[in-house]
Amino acid sequence: MSDEKTIHSSDMEKEAVRSGSAVSGKILKHSKDADEAMKAFEGHEGEAIVLDEATNKRLLRIIDWNIMPVGTSGGWENPSETTLSYASVMGIKKDIKLTGDDYQWLSSMFYFGYLAWEYPTNRLLQRLPLAKYSSFCIIVWGLVLACMASVKSYSGALAVRFFLGVFEAAVTPGFALFTSQWYTKKEQGKRIGVWFSFNGFAQIFGGLVAYGIAVGVERHGSALAAWRLVFLVIGLLTATMGCLFLYFIPDNQLNARWLGKDDRRLAVERVRVNQQGIGNKHFKFYQLKEALLDPLTWAFMFYALTADIPNGGISNFFSQLIVSFGYTPDQSLLYGTPGGAVEVVFLIVCGYLGDIYGNRILIGCSGLVFSTLGVILIVALPLSNNGGRLAGYYLTQASPTAFVALLSLIATNVAGYTKKTTVAALYLICYCAGNIIGPQTFRPKDAPRYVPAEITIIVCWGACIIDMLFIYWYCRYQNRKKAAFRARPDYMKLENQEWLDLTDRENPEFTYTL
Repeated sequence: MSDEKTIHSSDMEKEAVRSGSAVSGKILKHSKDADEAMKAFEGHEGEAIVLDEATNKRLLRIIDWNIMPVGTSGGWENPSETTLSYASVMGIKKDIKLTGDDYQWLSSMFYFGYLAWEYPTNRLLQRLPLAKYSSFCIIVWGLVLACMASVKSYSGALAVRFFLGVFEAAVTPGFALFTSQWYTKKEQGKRIGVWFSFNGFAQIFGGLVAYGIAVGVERHGSALAAWRLVFLVIGLLTATMGCLFLYFIPDNQLNARWLGKDDRRLAVERVRVNQQGIGNKHFKFYQLKEALLDPLTWAFMFYALTADIPNGGISNFFSQLIVSFGYTPDQSLLYGTPGGAVEVVFLIVCGYLGDIYGNRILIGCSGLVFSTLGVILIVALPLSNNGGRLAGYYLTQASPTAFVALLSLIATNVAGYTKKTTVAALYLICYCAGNIIGPQTFRPKDAPRYVPAEITIIVCWGACIIDMLFIYWYCRYQNRKKAAFRARPDYMKLENQEWLDLTDRENPEFTYTL
């Protein structure tokens, strides 16, 4: 049991006036617009809620069985991006008459749409029912992807790519919000790792589908070009996953039909330790301001921008890169699939170890180290060493570990719902900017080695490792400051302070996960 003092809001107000405590007064001022979690305890004031270890494990099993399988639909984010890479070696360039830098700009246009809609979609994620809005975006995203099968010109493809980015913009921040809503801090890293590992599974699946379609069309013919069939199949599968998401996933614990009334309240109680509740639909300007002034926000943004310059290039050019190693276009579709397996293994292992050892940041960095080694192999090995350079490409697929670690830290380490959605939006806006820049580093004149692009990737990932180390140091520094503040003899905690929608910086009880 903690020996800290816990007092009611009326007593807090008297003490804030008596002591002149700026911190107490600020918390009291912001406590008037509490989190949705408070609704779970209406009519149960003063009632003791017992959540023993056996009950907690039982609830976690129920939540995992109902959330995780359908939640993996977020993994379809990857094939929606990589389908263009598949199509690049299946005839799309010739069929819609792409010349010069057209392919680079077609790759980047997706992220212009993503960037334009990222902040508005985060506000909608806060304001609208979370699961229903996320499902809508996944369904429309899949249908828009299928529309790529019908494009006849460069301008039509640009339009479809722009709207594909618009509707995908909600997926990643939505999954970060779901994670912070349903899971405790110690559970979040491995769950986000598993969710995003399905990007790797989807890359394996997408590559096999593209290869199968390419070979089938070549042998038996088709009324539609092979690349059009790939967009159609992946797009309709994505829309189907969105429908399943709509049916199975609740907006929060309070309307989960697979939880009984008492279990709904206990499912909220079990995340009390997170010190951030399950959602607040009101925009709070002071939280927006704090997000913009927080050094942690800028460190997240720097990472997203810098890390996704390599991502934008590799994800859109990996099929062409493999062809440059000396393989045929059809072989490039098949040989790209082991890269997905590398991503799966690294994300699951790093997510698991990060939670076990309580250190997602440093363990997440390991993927960047292996990825950098992979690019060095691609650059250093002679063109004749196809196998070695292909192995180097596979190692680059370990890079998402750090990106996913930081995304999990936005779920874990950013509190206050307006602040959380703002930081998530800024993180992904920078993700878009990096992905817009990335394809421009792969210039046609640099083929087949693409040395300038590969050097850019090495420099970017090196800068990312330094940024991750800063985030690690800053979180430890803030935890020491908060511990010292809580140790003061005049420190007081407000009753249900966890559910007051306070930010991570203003809540002395909040501790940062490393």
